[in-house]
Order: sequence, then structure tokens, then C-alpha cells
Amino acid sequence: MLKARITGTGLYVPKKVLTNFDIEKMVDTSDEWIRERTGIRERRIAEEGEAASDLALMAAHEALKSAGLKARKLDLIIVATVSGDMPLPSTACILQHKLGAKKAAAFDVNAACSGFIYALSAADAFIRAGTHERVLVVGAEVLSRITDWTDRSTCVLLGDGAGAAVLEADKGDRGILSVKLNADGSMWDLLHIPAGGSRMPATEETVKKRLHYMKMRGNETFKVAVRTLEKLVLSTLKEHRLEPEDIALLIPHQANHRIISATAKRLGLGLDRVMINLDRYGNTSAASIPIALDEAVRSGRVRKGDYIILEAFGGGLTWASALIKW
Repeated sequence: MLKARITGTGLYVPKKVLTNFDIEKMVDTSDEWIRERTGIRERRIAEEGEAASDLALMAAHEALKSAGLKARKLDLIIVATVSGDMPLPSTACILQHKLGAKKAAAFDVNAACSGFIYALSAADAFIRAGTHERVLVVGAEVLSRITDWTDRSTCVLLGDGAGAAVLEADKGDRGILSVKLNADGSMWDLLHIPAGGSRMPATEETVKKRLHYMKMRGNETFKVAVRTLEKLVLSTLKEHRLEPEDIALLIPHQANHRIISATAKRLGLGLDRVMINLDRYGNTSAASIPIALDEAVRSGRVRKGDYIILEAFGGGLTWASALIKW
């Protein structure tokens, strides 16, 4: 049976660094308050005119180089984002053009912070079906454009960046073993952007009321996330007759250090087996897992034959996991 194996990874983050001390000058908060409650010290912010496809392009180049693959060989490009270049066309199509991947089909996935795993699942399905052999999956976000920089409950959390992975068909025992996708639309209002869609089109009033920025009910989201992610990872392991101690590395969505720590503790995993980089990048939504994955691979924390788990929780609400044998 064909498997989808990750043969290359890459990342790109903007050069501009916004520290907690910078944010202290913008809203009523402090470096200590942000670090204690989130674990974040700084985040990257895109330059004016720098869009999601620009970040995606740089990450894609790194992933293709890592895989030793030319863009013209790609069959499919999937971009996970909630902050794409524009509502129409898809950011994936714009990326396809920039890469010169003329043979590749292209589409976007919107599953917020779970987006990269949702996109990974789609790529895995296409490869297993035998319809596509080489797929580029990218998580790219310019959240700074949908962040209300007067709202201290959200502006301290978010950052910009992109991560990418090349998946290729493989007949061996390595690759994506399992992907689980879940959603509960009854909790859509925990994390959303009210205006800008067909429900509430852009007007002068919606702009004045700052309804085009991300809104989040943090406490409720935290509680649901910790409880849900533990069950998700345990069910994934059980399906493959694995125990937490069999996992070489857990790569979670980088939302909040307390969520990551609480999930690891419930699973009985020490933080030495958890990839954490949100202190440097903050929450980059769909980009956070591929960025963390690339850093883990390049730093030698992931080795051939290792079992690793990706897990995420985001707006929708959505949550997802992927078990991979590297």
C-alpha cells in the first residue's frame, strides 16, 4: 500500500521582530504578564506589502530544496491559511504561479490552527489513492493583518510565518500512518472574525467597529483545548497499539505554553520530548506546526524510524492529529 512520506521541510519567518517590550508601548500589558500566561517573548511581523504567498514561497523553496525536487515535478499544492492574499483566488494558485509549478493543481484549506494537519490529510488521501505522487503542503499566515493591536487579549499572541512540507508516494513502512480530523461548529464563536464574509459584508460601520479583526474567548478555548487534545493523542496511539513512551517527539500547535505543558503532563510526556518554539514566534496558526517540524528535523530531534505526533486545535472549532513514522 502506498504511503505519503515527508521528504523535505522548510520554513520562512519575516525579519521584523516584535518583542513583548514593544507591545508594552502599544497596550496595557507587560513582558512578565505575557511570558507567564503564554510563554511568548517575541513574534515576527511581515513587512508592508508582504503577503501570505510571499512567505509561502520562501518556505516552499526551502522544502523543495530539502527534498531535492523541482517545482515543475509537483502534482498538487495545498495551502492552509486564514490570512491569504485575497478572498479570490486561492493563495495556493498564486503560489503555484510564483513557483512555476505548471503541472500542479492547487487549492486552499481553512481550518485555522488545525489547517496544516487538515491539508496534510488531504495530501495523504490523494497519494494513497494513487492520483498524485508529489504534493507540496504549506501553512502560511500573515495574522498581523487581522490582529486588533488595541486588544491586549489577542495582540500579544499572534505572529506571522510559513512552513512547508513535500510529500511523496512511498511503498515502504515509513510515512504518515494515521490522520484524525475533528470539528464542532457549535463553538464557532470562541474564535472568529465577524465581518468580511457574506454574513456581514464590509461596510464603513463594520470597519469602525473593528469587526474585521480576530476575536477570541480565551478561557473557554483553553479549557476545551487541553481536554480535547489529550483524548485525541491517546486515541491515535491506541489505534496503532502504541504508548506515549513510544513517541520520540510531540509537535503541537504553538498556541500557549500552558496548553502544551498541560497536554504533555496528561500524556505523561516530559517536555524534552515536546517541540516548543512559541517563545520566538508566538501563535502563527496554520504555520506553527510546519515551522516547528522543520526546526525539529534540522536540529536532529527527528531521526529515521522515529514515531512523531502532530496535534492542533483551532477555530471552527477544529482539532486534528497526525501519527508519522519518520
